Amino acid sequence: MLIPCEILIEDSPVIIYASRNGNPDRVLRLLKPFLEKFSEERKTSGESTDTPECLAAQVIVRFGFEICEDDFSNLKVGTRHFPEVAYLYHIDRQLTITPWQPTADYHRDPSLGLAACEPAKWD
Repeated sequence: MLIPCEILIEDSPVIIYASRNGNPDRVLRLLKPFLEKFSEERKTSGESTDTPECLAAQVIVRFGFEICEDDFSNLKVGTRHFPEVAYLYHIDRQLTITPWQPTADYHRDPSLGLAACEPAKWD
């Protein structure tokens, strides 16, 4: 099963899209420890500027490396939502990640973004 997903970072226009491997168990298992380490590194360095931009770059590199199987053909970065996604993951300013699921409204008009999503439910 493909399970496409998007990763959204608060205060960043970037939308990170993966066309497969987007189930919450896998994504959260990969991203939660990464976000903890990212937060620690930012605090240790005293760096607080450009956090959304730095986070987007590192998620693309680190998450892309982990989630892509043999190449990076399933990874895209852009500014528009894709109608076929099964999950959207929102990372807020506190570096908390929340999984969302698109509604029928989102699938009809993905430009609605998170406004047309509901908290994700999965097993």
